[in-house]
Amino acid sequence: MAKLLYDTASKISENAYAPFSGFKVGAALLTSSGSIYTGVNVENSSYGAAICAERTAFVKAISEGEREFVAIAVAAGSTESFPCGICRQFMYEFGSELYIITGTDRENLNVRKLSQLFPVGFVLKR
Repeated sequence: MAKLLYDTASKISENAYAPFSGFKVGAALLTSSGSIYTGVNVENSSYGAAICAERTAFVKAISEGEREFVAIAVAAGSTESFPCGICRQFMYEFGSELYIITGTDRENLNVRKLSQLFPVGFVLKR
C-alpha cells in the first residue's frame, strides 16, 4: 500500500501550484474506508495564504465526511519531504497513529507514525 500511495502522491504533485518556490508537493491520504484523497501545495502571493499538500488532502477528505485516517504519503520529486509543523498539528487532531510515508522514490520509502515525527501534539478535550 505504501508504494501505491507514494506513486499517487508523486503523480499528483505535477498539479501543484508553486510559482514562487518551484517546490511541487503531492499527498495521497488513505482513509479507514479505503478511499484515497489527493492534495497538492498551492502557493499564493500572500505567503500566509498558501496551503500544503497534506492539508489539502485532509480538507478534501473531511469535506466528504471522512474522519478516520490510516496513512498519508508525501512526494516532492527526488527530495524526501516531510509534513511541516502546521500539517503535523493539523493531522494530530485526527490521531497520532497515522502512518507518514516519505521517500526519494518508490523503492526508497520510509514509514513512520505521526507520533514519531510529532511526539506531543495539542488536542482540546471533547
